[in-house]
Amino acid sequence: MKRSRLFRMAMAGTAVLGLVLAGCGDKDPPRGEQADLKVLAMDAPQVQNLKKLTKDHFTAETGITVDYTLLPENEARERMNREFATQAGNYDVASLSAYEVPIYSNNGWLAPLDAYVKADGDFDQDDVFPNLVASLTGKDGKVYAQPFYGEGSFLMYRKDLFRKEGLTMPPKPTWEQVADLAAQVDGTDGTSGICLRGLPGWGQNLAPINTVVNTFGGAWYDMDWNARLTSPEFKKAVGFYVDLLRSHGQPGADRMGVLEILDSFVEGKCAMMYDATSLASSIEADGSSVKGKVGYVPAPHDRTDKAGWLWTWAWGVQKASDDKDAAWKFISWASSKEYQEQVGQELGWTSAPAGNRKSLYSNREYQQAAGAWYRQEYTAATDSADPKSPGVGPRPYTGIGFLGIPEFAVLGTAVSQQIASAIAGQQSVDTALDKAQDLAQAAAAKYRGE
Repeated sequence: MKRSRLFRMAMAGTAVLGLVLAGCGDKDPPRGEQADLKVLAMDAPQVQNLKKLTKDHFTAETGITVDYTLLPENEARERMNREFATQAGNYDVASLSAYEVPIYSNNGWLAPLDAYVKADGDFDQDDVFPNLVASLTGKDGKVYAQPFYGEGSFLMYRKDLFRKEGLTMPPKPTWEQVADLAAQVDGTDGTSGICLRGLPGWGQNLAPINTVVNTFGGAWYDMDWNARLTSPEFKKAVGFYVDLLRSHGQPGADRMGVLEILDSFVEGKCAMMYDATSLASSIEADGSSVKGKVGYVPAPHDRTDKAGWLWTWAWGVQKASDDKDAAWKFISWASSKEYQEQVGQELGWTSAPAGNRKSLYSNREYQQAAGAWYRQEYTAATDSADPKSPGVGPRPYTGIGFLGIPEFAVLGTAVSQQIASAIAGQQSVDTALDKAQDLAQAAAAKYRGE
């Protein structure tokens, strides 16, 4: 039955969807069913799994071959920015994040997918988490990407170490409670009290730091686009994060990003870790020294009830692509319930891309395989902080772990370097944020009309 869905698309998709898009003003002619499709993506385990299954499933069903270019995240982003900005058409599909999609769509770099979704009833758009759809929708109300997988954030902790120390994790911990627990469990069986991202990068240490800033009542800008990085709330949040890492975090924290702290946690070197829900499958994988020993609770909060981030890697079609019909067929497969089942059956259900579709969480096989964390994963995916209002008070930008403005990629990286320097003990938090304030004020000059 699942194979017949792709078969129907292969036989009728180009003609039907081509007519639909013709009615929407898209004049690009299809190259044909046998055309090679070029896909640019971040080199991640989920994408490696996709590549592994493409020939025997997607190509076998549609006749469309796929040429993947997989690069480390920073290199992939750089090439995507260059490729989409120039509309060179060298790639048909790219894995874009919730940060790029609104910016790219506003610049006219992406092809809208609404007509394809409407014509492809088997895709079941209603099954996709609404908050992810919203994050991939442009200002014009059109959908420009479909999520490959989504993630929120939560706190992971070693149940065995907590039992050993007689500690109890609250079901919805505050950051102050987390700091107190980190102090009490620090050193137990040689572990650090908590592992957090310290490595510079707007997608590295700033991702969790921004959630702390939001819930502590801070914001990057006021409604007139004046920078607020030296406000009491912002200073308190960053100071808290830096002090927690320096007092009870992992050694060399300023050089450790998500992959490094994941390795440390899996190796049994951390009592707690606050990070992405997508890491749970690695934590509970065969070979992990902490498999079956970990508990999961929502992202810690302070002044807000919710604090977790919302993120997705999603497939978008370059506006300059000559084969948008084939591109949609690829996206329809790679973001489908069918693909999740193929991964589950062939590679194991804990490898299935999660956080994007409701139906996965009612799948008994996934529930059994992901029993340790799927409930909290579902909650994080559906009940994260609101990207339009993630903290206390109004702000002129959207985003939880990032700011939804083009300048943030450069600004965020520069600010993250200042904070990493404070984590390393090379400067104070006040000095770091004084420098960051100047960077943020300069970055928003055009929004103030200067």
